[in-house]
Amino acid sequence: MDRKKLFFLKFAMGGANFLANLVGVAFAQGLSTWVERPLPDFVWKNPLVDLLEIFFSPMAFAFISVVTALYEKPLRRYLDAVFEGQPIGDPLTEKARRRLLNEPYMTMALDLSMWGLAAFLYGLVLWQAGAGVIPVRRAVFNSLSIGLITITVAFFLQEHVLQKHLAPHFFPEGGLSAVPGARRIRIGTRLAALLLASNLLPLLSIPLLYWRIVRTHTDPQAAIKIMGAAVLTYALVFIAVGVVLTILVSRNLSRPLAEIIDTLHEIRNGRFDQKVRVTTNDEIGFTGDAINEMTEGLKERERMRQSLGLAMEVQQNLLPKTAPRVAGLDIAGASIYCEETGGDYFDYLQRAEAGEAAISVVVGDVSDHGVPSAMLMTSVRAFLRQRASRRGSLPAIIADVNRQLAQDVEDTGRFVTLFFMEIDRGNGIIRWVNAGHDPAVIYDRGTDAFIELGRTGLPVGISAETDYQEGFREISADQVIVIGTDGIWEACNSLSEMFGKRRFQEVIRRTAEAAPQEILEGVIREVKEFCYPLQAADDLTLVVIKVNA
Repeated sequence: MDRKKLFFLKFAMGGANFLANLVGVAFAQGLSTWVERPLPDFVWKNPLVDLLEIFFSPMAFAFISVVTALYEKPLRRYLDAVFEGQPIGDPLTEKARRRLLNEPYMTMALDLSMWGLAAFLYGLVLWQAGAGVIPVRRAVFNSLSIGLITITVAFFLQEHVLQKHLAPHFFPEGGLSAVPGARRIRIGTRLAALLLASNLLPLLSIPLLYWRIVRTHTDPQAAIKIMGAAVLTYALVFIAVGVVLTILVSRNLSRPLAEIIDTLHEIRNGRFDQKVRVTTNDEIGFTGDAINEMTEGLKERERMRQSLGLAMEVQQNLLPKTAPRVAGLDIAGASIYCEETGGDYFDYLQRAEAGEAAISVVVGDVSDHGVPSAMLMTSVRAFLRQRASRRGSLPAIIADVNRQLAQDVEDTGRFVTLFFMEIDRGNGIIRWVNAGHDPAVIYDRGTDAFIELGRTGLPVGISAETDYQEGFREISADQVIVIGTDGIWEACNSLSEMFGKRRFQEVIRRTAEAAPQEILEGVIREVKEFCYPLQAADDLTLVVIKVNA
């Protein structure tokens, strides 16, 4: 912004109003001279008439200019501060913005009041001078016509100046509709003003013109001649005014709509950097602000989606990529999250003290799901892996993990259920600790029986003083050991029926002859088909271990 531009911005709104008053005066006075007879000479000899004719119009323009200049003082202070790069306080910013948005209404009230006063003074002075009824009516009509024409032209000119030149400086981020105390220039207001200027004023003017000519001219032929010329002039002038105002209104509406459409195209194509330039406080401006806020939300959502994608990638990398190779055991496991990240967890641990023929399997379920659960799950995994790398019994390992975790989450109400199991295939035994988890199940194909591995303790993270007990059992060939989370049997269909452990056991029984990976895939497939068309509401984890000869 240079000084020339600064000067223009300071006086653009007042200049638009000044121009509108000139248009109103020129139109009304010129038309009056065309169709009216001049006042009698004795009227001009009255000093009040002569004085009013000489001084009122300049004084009216001067008064309007002074009041406008005082009203616009905060606007000029704001623009000076912007030009000089000075900090602008919130009180000045709010006051300047409010006055800028209210100025078209203030101008309309000021102009209409001034020309209403002119109608009263001219009518009163001409009546006192004995000019007669017709000149008095003509003076009143001319003054009111100037007022109506002025406020209509001023409204559209000032709105155009506000949108095109001033709004980008006062509202660089939009938000015109959020200014407290500002009157909104609605689309309906614009259309009503356009209807007044292009239809109602011409429609009312022609009957009044006819009445004035008939009352002024007694010769019918002269009256008809003047009437024809006056109607033609009226038509041409109002057509020109209507075209100009229609162009202004069209531009004031089409430009922001075009920007909104362009921005929506960018959003649809996944580009969220473009913003709608909001220059009005009407419905279109409010829509532009809403789209800008939506764009910021979408940008934040995109950043969140990328972060969640990275978190999902990290979490998936924490899960075992391949099953361990242990003689006499065939193992498969998987976790399926209902969101990008989840709280379910499974892992395989090789403890040195247990020997090469043994493998430890752990399955966990963090309360709730989503990002917080995923973060807690990574902590549990780290604690468990670090503690399992040292010597100790299974209850001692879980108790140490519980004490460590309870220090972090005891006050949050979050907890983790764990089933920690060690299979020693060389000695044909299985040991386990159950910390609040659903019991693992052994399916014996020979007896067609399901055996639950109980001895349940409190979930880890609830109380640091919790002790855990170890379970013990022999295993043999042709047995299938299954450890899962409640996302399997608590999965619901559209009738709010749960999948249940009975269905789960039936799937295990039907697929027990297959490899563990096929058993796992069969369970997952059955759960999805049962819930269709609903999506899973909880994470799902399953580890299947088949005991071979």
